Amino acid sequence: MGNLKKKRRKKISKHKRRKRLKSMRQKTKK
Repeated sequence: MGNLKKKRRKKISKHKRRKRLKSMRQKTKK
């Protein structure tokens, strides 16, 4: 069970990074 939780946490962090990258790109376009 512990391993599954760790894997899920990694997936969530990746998703957050993607959203941050998208917002950064939009700012540079302006």
